Amino acid sequence: MFRRREPLHERLAREGGLGDRPPHDTTPRWGEAGIHGVPRPRQWDAVVLAAAPFDGEWATFVALPDGTLLTDDDQVPDEAIVPMAAALETSVQPPYRAEAVRRGENRFAVAARRIEVAEVPEEIDGDEIDLTVYEGERALRIDEARAFGSIPSLEELAAARFPSYVLRGERLDGRLWEIRISPL
Repeated sequence: MFRRREPLHERLAREGGLGDRPPHDTTPRWGEAGIHGVPRPRQWDAVVLAAAPFDGEWATFVALPDGTLLTDDDQVPDEAIVPMAAALETSVQPPYRAEAVRRGENRFAVAARRIEVAEVPEEIDGDEIDLTVYEGERALRIDEARAFGSIPSLEELAAARFPSYVLRGERLDGRLWEIRISPL
């Protein structure tokens, strides 16, 4: 009768004490990025459900530090955004930017994200600002057009945080601007 011999590599592994273990660690590595993915950054600071007398499908508004509510849409009445802002009060304090989406007859899912608001005393002819400072070089764009000059109040605010930065601003109302400052 023909009898098969144990292959040499299996005999050597067994004799070396490696025969019972798998060739590599097969346990799951749930904490590594390749397995579960890198989590997305949080988009909203608060999400609530609110009842509001509004016929539209969605609305956006901004709550200023003093509690004043602003909206760009003329179709959204003030009495519609007041109950939405009141529902958010327990979760997030002004200033914030909010979006509401209809989820029923008079129910809306309202989500808010905190924002930074700055009062800019300088006159600015435009509604959007991009200011970049890198190693002493400055570039200013107002409404996507290159601009000359400076905005000292915003430059001082950003320079107090970072030596090189990008400041983006969007006019909210008059001299009030929503700003984002990121380091370079």
